[in-house]
Amino acid sequence: MNTSTPEFTISRTLHAHRDQVWRAWTTEKELAGWLPSTPLETIAFDVREGGHYRYTMINSETGEEYPTGGVFLEVVPCERLVFTWGNPQDPVESSPVITLTLAEDGDRTEMTFHMRGFAGHPGDGYVYDGWVDALADLAKHVGD
Repeated sequence: MNTSTPEFTISRTLHAHRDQVWRAWTTEKELAGWLPSTPLETIAFDVREGGHYRYTMINSETGEEYPTGGVFLEVVPCERLVFTWGNPQDPVESSPVITLTLAEDGDRTEMTFHMRGFAGHPGDGYVYDGWVDALADLAKHVGD
């Protein structure tokens, strides 16, 4: 019986300073600039341990809305952000957890995105591929 927790990791080198990448993840206006199909008016972020966040992705073709949210579990400015992710109504204990780690490398940032609690994989056409696309948009937003 496999009892391991499903998870996946995506790593990127971004051509931007770490503080710029941090702001892109933690500032509502910056998030609206790269998070796909997410209007600024749907984003609310209280970036502190125990703080909540919420955003709504909107399918441009159907108008269907996808509310997303969670709780910040750990906040170490410009270094590490840990938060639950999924339906804002889901209990914290059963929600997937994203750990975002930022390491400075000169004028670049080594970013590691790790999701625990969901078994995404390349080509899934769903969560993994969605995050790959979103992180590509992030890279463009911060200067790639």
